[in-house]
Amino acid sequence: MQKIQFSDMELSNEMQRAVEEMGFEEPTSIQAASIPMILSGRDVIGHSQTGTGKTAAFSIPAIEKINPAGGRKTQVLILCPTRELAVQACDEIRKFAKYLPGISIACIYGGQPMDGQIKALKKARIVVGTPGRVMDHM
Repeated sequence: MQKIQFSDMELSNEMQRAVEEMGFEEPTSIQAASIPMILSGRDVIGHSQTGTGKTAAFSIPAIEKINPAGGRKTQVLILCPTRELAVQACDEIRKFAKYLPGISIACIYGGQPMDGQIKALKKARIVVGTPGRVMDHM
């Protein structure tokens, strides 16, 4: 069975550059299975061990599917159970979106002032947050 490479996936040049810069060469099982399916518009539920690249598996295609002509509307919402996981996911997603202009990410969780988060939410295409703080903003 031939192994798929990130370069074999239908990713934008900007995403390919970010993935390469991060040192990714060969996708993990969860990434190889989910990225093409999500890019094709299918819904995916995945389960994988810690450290296998689930953030990349779901955020790479989510970023790629953002409509740049969609105005300043949030197009992706990612819920994380803890503040630490939300911050970690935001950091990784920012790296993947590095070369894609106009994609801003808001990281919202408790313990931080709401006014700064409100400002970030107004222009965010991607929102990563904890359930409680997302509900507070709703």
